Amino acid sequence: MNFPDSITAYFEAANAGDGEAAAACFSEDAIVCDEEAEHRGRPAIRAWVEQATKKYQPRVEILKGEESAGRILVTGRVSGTFPGSPVELEFEFKLENGMISSLRIQ
Repeated sequence: MNFPDSITAYFEAANAGDGEAAAACFSEDAIVCDEEAEHRGRPAIRAWVEQATKKYQPRVEILKGEESAGRILVTGRVSGTFPGSPVELEFEFKLENGMISSLRIQ
């Protein structure tokens, strides 16, 4: 699947640990849900990427993607310095005007 530019840029920035570039892929009031926590707005999303990078050094290898009911679902193999690495996780994106408005990771 060819992903929208904002999703491709998000994975590239997140894999590089670049919180600023990753946050720029999101709308101003976007929300990320990960590890049972919510991160609202670009400053919180930037901090989330930076903290996760420092703690886990995560890298995502995209395995597949599909669009369904206005969502883009991406399955990725996530590896890093966390118990059980690597794991397969689902990234559920919603977009508004080409920007990521929400991301749920499960």
